[in-house]
Amino acid sequence: MTSPNRLVFVDFPTVDIEASAKFYEEVFGWTVERRVPDLFCRIVPGGYFKNPDKTDSEIQNLHLGIHNVKNARPHPNPAGDDPRNVSEGGRSIRAWILVSDDDSQERILETAEKLGATVLWRDHYWHEFNGLNSSFIDPWGNQIMLWTKPEGFTEDYDTHTVEGAPRVPSHWTQE
Repeated sequence: MTSPNRLVFVDFPTVDIEASAKFYEEVFGWTVERRVPDLFCRIVPGGYFKNPDKTDSEIQNLHLGIHNVKNARPHPNPAGDDPRNVSEGGRSIRAWILVSDDDSQERILETAEKLGATVLWRDHYWHEFNGLNSSFIDPWGNQIMLWTKPEGFTEDYDTHTVEGAPRVPSHWTQE
Protein backbone atom coordinates (compact mmCIF):
# COMPACT_ATOMS: atom_id res chain seq x y z
CA MET A 1 0.00 0.00 0.00
CA THR A 2 1.58 3.29 -1.08
CA SER A 3 -0.84 5.64 0.66
CA PRO A 4 -2.93 5.16 3.79
CA ASN A 5 -6.63 4.50 3.91
CA ARG A 6 -8.24 7.73 5.07
CA LEU A 7 -11.22 8.53 7.21
CA VAL A 8 -13.70 10.26 4.92
CA PHE A 9 -16.87 10.71 6.88
CA VAL A 10 -18.74 9.77 10.06
CA ASP A 11 -22.49 10.09 10.43
CA PHE A 12 -24.83 9.91 13.38
CA PRO A 13 -27.83 7.57 13.40
CA THR A 14 -31.23 9.04 14.28
CA VAL A 15 -34.94 8.31 14.10
CA ASP A 16 -35.77 11.97 13.43
CA ILE A 17 -33.67 13.70 10.77
CA GLU A 18 -35.16 17.18 11.18
CA ALA A 19 -34.96 17.18 14.99
CA SER A 20 -31.32 16.02 14.79
CA ALA A 21 -30.47 18.68 12.21
CA LYS A 22 -31.99 21.42 14.37
CA PHE A 23 -30.21 20.06 17.48
CA TYR A 24 -26.74 20.28 15.88
CA GLU A 25 -27.47 23.66 14.30
CA GLU A 26 -28.42 25.12 17.67
CA VAL A 27 -25.88 23.36 19.90
CA PHE A 28 -22.80 23.97 17.72
CA GLY A 29 -23.91 26.63 15.22
CA TRP A 30 -23.15 24.26 12.33
CA THR A 31 -24.70 24.43 8.89
CA VAL A 32 -26.77 21.31 8.22
CA GLU A 33 -27.59 20.61 4.59
CA ARG A 34 -30.81 18.63 4.06
CA ARG A 35 -29.45 16.47 1.22
CA VAL A 36 -31.98 13.60 0.96
CA PRO A 37 -35.29 14.59 2.60
CA ASP A 38 -36.05 12.54 5.74
CA LEU A 39 -33.05 10.25 5.07
CA PHE A 40 -29.72 12.08 5.12
CA CYS A 41 -28.18 15.43 6.09
CA ARG A 42 -24.61 16.63 5.77
CA ILE A 43 -23.18 18.68 8.65
CA VAL A 44 -20.75 21.38 7.52
CA PRO A 45 -18.97 22.86 10.55
CA GLY A 46 -17.12 25.42 8.40
CA GLY A 47 -13.61 26.73 8.84
CA TYR A 48 -10.25 25.16 8.10
CA PHE A 49 -7.60 23.11 9.86
CA LYS A 50 -4.88 25.36 11.27
CA ASN A 51 -1.26 25.64 10.21
CA PRO A 52 1.42 25.55 12.95
CA ASP A 53 1.38 29.38 12.95
CA LYS A 54 -2.39 29.26 13.67
CA THR A 55 -3.38 30.61 10.23
CA ASP A 56 -5.95 28.70 8.18
CA SER A 57 -4.59 25.89 6.04
CA GLU A 58 -6.09 24.91 2.68
CA ILE A 59 -7.83 21.91 4.30
CA GLN A 60 -11.45 22.38 5.34
CA ASN A 61 -12.67 20.99 8.64
CA LEU A 62 -14.20 17.53 8.32
CA HIS A 63 -17.89 17.14 7.59
CA LEU A 64 -20.27 14.84 9.43
CA GLY A 65 -23.62 13.36 8.55
CA ILE A 66 -26.95 12.40 10.05
CA HIS A 67 -28.77 9.33 8.72
CA ASN A 68 -32.24 7.98 9.37
CA VAL A 69 -31.95 4.43 10.75
CA LYS A 70 -35.27 3.51 9.10
CA ASN A 71 -33.52 3.57 5.70
CA ALA A 72 -29.76 4.17 5.99
CA ARG A 73 -28.41 5.37 2.65
CA PRO A 74 -26.50 4.45 0.55
CA HIS A 75 -27.68 0.86 0.15
CA PRO A 76 -28.33 -1.25 -2.98
CA ASN A 77 -31.88 -1.95 -1.81
CA PRO A 78 -34.07 1.20 -2.14
CA ALA A 79 -35.89 0.18 1.06
CA GLY A 80 -32.64 -0.16 3.03
CA ASP A 81 -31.90 -3.01 5.40
CA ASP A 82 -31.98 -3.97 9.08
CA PRO A 83 -31.19 -2.88 11.74
CA ARG A 84 -33.66 0.02 11.71
CA ASN A 85 -33.23 1.33 15.25
CA VAL A 86 -30.67 3.39 17.16
CA SER A 87 -28.44 1.80 19.80
CA GLU A 88 -30.11 2.07 23.18
CA GLY A 89 -28.39 1.74 26.52
CA GLY A 90 -25.01 0.67 25.18
CA ARG A 91 -21.93 2.29 23.74
CA SER A 92 -22.32 4.02 20.41
CA ILE A 93 -20.37 6.52 18.34
CA ARG A 94 -18.17 8.96 20.26
CA ALA A 95 -17.46 12.15 18.33
CA TRP A 96 -14.75 14.45 19.66
CA ILE A 97 -15.42 18.15 19.07
CA LEU A 98 -12.68 20.76 19.54
CA VAL A 99 -14.51 23.74 21.03
CA SER A 100 -13.85 27.05 19.27
CA ASP A 101 -11.93 29.77 21.11
CA ASP A 102 -15.05 31.98 20.97
CA ASP A 103 -17.39 29.34 22.45
CA SER A 104 -17.37 27.36 25.69
CA GLN A 105 -18.02 23.85 26.92
CA GLU A 106 -20.49 25.27 29.43
CA ARG A 107 -22.59 27.03 26.78
CA ILE A 108 -22.64 23.92 24.61
CA LEU A 109 -23.62 21.67 27.52
CA GLU A 110 -26.40 24.03 28.62
CA THR A 111 -27.83 24.23 25.10
CA ALA A 112 -27.57 20.49 24.51
CA GLU A 113 -29.25 19.72 27.84
CA LYS A 114 -32.04 22.22 27.10
CA LEU A 115 -32.65 20.38 23.80
CA GLY A 116 -32.88 16.94 25.42
CA ALA A 117 -29.27 15.74 25.75
CA THR A 118 -27.98 14.01 28.89
CA VAL A 119 -24.78 15.44 30.34
CA LEU A 120 -22.42 12.63 31.33
CA TRP A 121 -19.74 14.77 32.98
CA ARG A 122 -18.37 18.28 33.12
CA ASP A 123 -14.99 19.75 33.85
CA HIS A 124 -12.43 16.95 33.58
CA TYR A 125 -8.75 17.14 32.55
CA TRP A 126 -6.98 14.20 30.85
CA HIS A 127 -3.19 14.44 31.18
CA GLU A 128 -2.54 11.82 28.48
CA PHE A 129 -3.71 14.19 25.72
CA ASN A 130 -3.56 17.47 27.66
CA GLY A 131 -7.24 18.18 27.22
CA LEU A 132 -10.05 19.74 29.19
CA ASN A 133 -13.19 17.75 28.45
CA SER A 134 -16.89 17.28 29.13
CA SER A 135 -19.36 14.92 27.49
CA PHE A 136 -23.04 14.42 26.68
CA ILE A 137 -25.31 11.91 24.97
CA ASP A 138 -27.53 13.47 22.29
CA PRO A 139 -31.25 12.55 22.27
CA TRP A 140 -30.51 9.71 19.79
CA GLY A 141 -27.79 7.98 21.84
CA ASN A 142 -24.61 9.41 20.26
CA GLN A 143 -21.87 10.49 22.68
CA ILE A 144 -20.30 13.89 22.08
CA MET A 145 -16.93 14.64 23.69
CA LEU A 146 -16.13 18.35 24.07
CA TRP A 147 -12.42 19.18 24.04
CA THR A 148 -10.40 22.31 24.77
CA LYS A 149 -6.70 22.87 25.43
CA PRO A 150 -5.66 24.53 28.70
CA GLU A 151 -3.53 27.65 28.78
CA GLY A 152 0.07 27.75 30.01
CA PHE A 153 1.74 25.05 27.96
CA THR A 154 3.33 24.21 24.66
CA GLU A 155 2.86 20.82 23.09
CA ASP A 156 5.42 18.99 20.97
CA TYR A 157 3.28 17.04 18.50
CA ASP A 158 6.23 14.92 17.33
CA THR A 159 7.07 13.57 20.79
CA HIS A 160 3.60 14.02 22.33
CA THR A 161 5.06 15.79 25.34
CA VAL A 162 3.73 18.83 27.14
CA GLU A 163 6.13 21.56 28.20
CA GLY A 164 5.12 24.00 30.89
CA ALA A 165 2.34 23.71 33.43
CA PRO A 166 -1.13 23.58 31.92
CA ARG A 167 -3.52 25.78 33.89
CA VAL A 168 -6.36 23.50 34.93
CA PRO A 169 -9.17 25.13 36.92
CA SER A 170 -9.03 23.93 40.54
CA HIS A 171 -12.56 22.49 40.54
CA TRP A 172 -11.88 20.21 37.52
CA THR A 173 -11.24 16.50 38.12
CA GLN A 174 -8.02 15.08 36.68
CA GLU A 175 -6.56 11.80 35.48
